Amino acid sequence: MAKRPPIGNRIRELREMHDQMSQAALAEAIGVTRQTVIAMEQGRYSPSLESAFRISRVFGVGVEDVFSWEEGQDN
Repeated sequence: MAKRPPIGNRIRELREMHDQMSQAALAEAIGVTRQTVIAMEQGRYSPSLESAFRISRVFGVGVEDVFSWEEGQDN
């Protein structure tokens, strides 16, 4: 089984705090598919730097308020 990326995130939490934003609405706002948002939320996919910035801007927070590096999980 493949290792999970060492990037944690608060995407689901932030969506819920923003008027229960749907995964589809976030996907449209950042230019990816809903399946990509699902994979990011589940920790199965690390977004590109561009997508990470787009997500942080949608929520009006810094990138590090959305994403975290989980030490000790080197690939």
